[in-house]
Amino acid sequence: MASSSPRRKEILLKAGYDFEIIKSEKEESITSGISPEKFAVKNALIKAEDVYGKVGDKEAVVLGADTVVELDGVIYGKPKDISDAKRMLQSFSGKTHRVITGYALISGYMRESGKVITEVTFNDLNGELIDEYLKSGLWQGKAGAYGIQDGYELVRGYKGDYDNVVGLPIGSIDETIKEFLK
Repeated sequence: MASSSPRRKEILLKAGYDFEIIKSEKEESITSGISPEKFAVKNALIKAEDVYGKVGDKEAVVLGADTVVELDGVIYGKPKDISDAKRMLQSFSGKTHRVITGYALISGYMRESGKVITEVTFNDLNGELIDEYLKSGLWQGKAGAYGIQDGYELVRGYKGDYDNVVGLPIGSIDETIKEFLK
């Protein structure tokens, strides 16, 4: 797996996969002019190709993934700092945004990439809840500055793959992974 995300690791372990983590240091920065979907898939491919090149084993299967949040055409990645996280949470308050995970699977014989999109609707967040969540530190390292699984009343509901919002849409890509492992 071309990611050191503890959430992705947990999802893959729960699904019964045995794997090694080799973190990719490559990633595109968010630029204007690219759709959130293409951006997420492009980053997943960059990460998977980087790690596949390091492995040097044609039998290896490498999974790369990149998750972004999109609201009104704006891509939200991981927050730079606490004020950036606060801005993101305030932007999502009372609104529905999209969580997009691009994925890429690479082996010596096959390549496949795609995306999974989940719509997430936030509760109307008051300043006290936002400040409490920010003080927890749980926002760090997460696209959109939140985790649906963190136990705070941020999310009113979602449509789609829950694990996608956590970090890896295993329900959507499980069969594809199994095809690569045959």
